[in-house]
Amino acid sequence: MPWPTVTMNDSRKEFVRRALQSGVNLAELCREFGIARKTGYKWLRRGREDGLNGLRERSRRPRGSPQQLDEDVVCALGKLKLAHLRWGPVKIRELYRRSYGQAPSVSSCHRVLQKLGLVQRRRWRVRTPSSRLTGPPVAQRPNHVWTVDFKGWWTLASGERCEPLTVCDAYSRFVLATVLPTTTGFAAIQQVFVGLFQQYGLPEVMHSDNGSPFASVLGPLGLSRLSAWWISLGIEVVRSRPAHPQDNPAHERMHGDLEGEIAQHIQLDRAAQQVGLDLWRHEYNTLRPHQSLQDRSPADLYRRSERRYREAEPDYGPGFLVRKVSAVGTIRWRTTPVFISNAVAGHHLGLRRGLDNHYEVWLHHLLLGHFDLQTYAFRVAPSRDTERARLSA
Repeated sequence: MPWPTVTMNDSRKEFVRRALQSGVNLAELCREFGIARKTGYKWLRRGREDGLNGLRERSRRPRGSPQQLDEDVVCALGKLKLAHLRWGPVKIRELYRRSYGQAPSVSSCHRVLQKLGLVQRRRWRVRTPSSRLTGPPVAQRPNHVWTVDFKGWWTLASGERCEPLTVCDAYSRFVLATVLPTTTGFAAIQQVFVGLFQQYGLPEVMHSDNGSPFASVLGPLGLSRLSAWWISLGIEVVRSRPAHPQDNPAHERMHGDLEGEIAQHIQLDRAAQQVGLDLWRHEYNTLRPHQSLQDRSPADLYRRSERRYREAEPDYGPGFLVRKVSAVGTIRWRTTPVFISNAVAGHHLGLRRGLDNHYEVWLHHLLLGHFDLQTYAFRVAPSRDTERARLSA
């Protein structure tokens, strides 16, 4: 036979019913029910004031909290989130702090946005360690490393192909350009970089992938006309491994923001899309807080480069013979043409006598290869480890 179940409400009702009888000793009744006399008097008072309904279990939640957010704060957080749907609680809190001063904690912002239905549950990914032993140079200051790439293309409402070229400063995350070039050929992309170099100066290193027009499988050491031009200006060129976008993670992360905030909102034509890209770049540089920058914006850190842009023939110094490359990629040695590469057409190369009856061929600080004085055959340098060897010699 099971024991009868007695709830707390039933115990309270029985206690009050017996306590209201005449001649009852309240102290003994409290000992019988196993409660303190203070609790017994409280139950009896509730029964007299509110009847049996007053004996039900009441919420223990405090009526007020000194840390509870005001309605104005909740509304302001909701408005900021609606204006930036892809930004999380950390960035929304930083925007609130900039606008209103003191801000609630990140957990409070997350709780508010979650109750408003404006936060999606994060999907956790399992990270595997990278097999790469050495990576691209880590930016130590503004304009130390610039990263460049093309954002994946999409089609505009007019049917035109939209493929933005993006350039970013790796140290400050400052987006230098989000432009829609007419073509992806050398001349159009060179004009974009001429404008950037005139406005911001020259970087020390340019980091790109292995696609056109940044690299070429036909040029020596993978040089294209664009990367050869960069080197002629004294810029070191670094490339990611083929099919490894994780070698340039910050740029790819920026492309993810561009995809979610711009590419999904297709414009009518190229002019309208360029206006959207310009507005997005301004917001990204001046308004968006970055956790990697201690919640500062890229514009707070970026400064113009002290290296000024100018087109000039490189000064190779003593011991070098200078030869200009023809439009078909050859140089003249005495009366014999020596083919180097179309990628370096129009550039001035430095020739230095080496061992074993051959000449070293340099483009600014980069050793391209050697040519033999007997066969006049040009051979590409076996490794880029010989870069800057002339500078340290």
